[in-house]
Amino acid sequence: MDLTVPEYAYMFGFLQADGHLYQGTGQKGRLSVEISARDIEILREFQKLTPYNSSITQRTRSTNFAETHTSAVWTLCSLEARTKLNELGLPYGRKSRTIAPPRGRFSQRDYLRGVIDADGSVGYTKQGLPFISLTTASSAICTYLCFYARQITGAHRAVKRNDRDDIYNVSYWKEQAQELAVHLYYPGCLSLERKQAAATSLSEWVRPAGMRAVPNRRRWKEWEDRLLLEHNNAATAASSLDRSFQSCSLRLWRLRTGQAPMPAER
Repeated sequence: MDLTVPEYAYMFGFLQADGHLYQGTGQKGRLSVEISARDIEILREFQKLTPYNSSITQRTRSTNFAETHTSAVWTLCSLEARTKLNELGLPYGRKSRTIAPPRGRFSQRDYLRGVIDADGSVGYTKQGLPFISLTTASSAICTYLCFYARQITGAHRAVKRNDRDDIYNVSYWKEQAQELAVHLYYPGCLSLERKQAAATSLSEWVRPAGMRAVPNRRRWKEWEDRLLLEHNNAATAASSLDRSFQSCSLRLWRLRTGQAPMPAER
């Protein structure tokens, strides 16, 4: 399972988000992935990529969301395969908070597409706006997506856990979602067919003539905060920092009132 190979990087991201490693007695155990039966083709692709015996079964049961729900389950028992996955970063047991991007070289966009296919959403809001989002309990995964997406879209995200579920919700809308979708869901890539179709459809969206575009905010750096405090005057600092008077005035107020952290002393 070479994670520099796009298909394996995608598969590993998907397994981290939606797979489960169970530890039995002795050397017994299994990897199990259960998803909606409509996405069974991706499990068949995983089966082809895996040089060990495995099985795909289906079951129908009632859930909190539907009276009857049919799911597909891929099961792999090989100790060698489980050991490899565990070494790469798929823990046994509960893992939602502890998973993290692989160490070492790996195909980054394919890995992230796997995570988003498993635990994210791609499509349009009720208002008809394109979006890509990811829900995760892992601080490492949240941080990595924000870092990576900023390189592609320029959009900065400072996301905190929500109060209700104690998880992260990272979202990108409009042109940012379009840019991310084109980058992650490239032609011929391994992905869920329905999410590939949704990602492709995002390119069709055109910003309405009357919808104002808000540019990405320029984040304040520590050296800028220090210079602003040294001036102690928004008007004079604005010229030195190449920022507006309003921006400097608001930042100075936030620093003075403790709503923004003071810069570290040099």
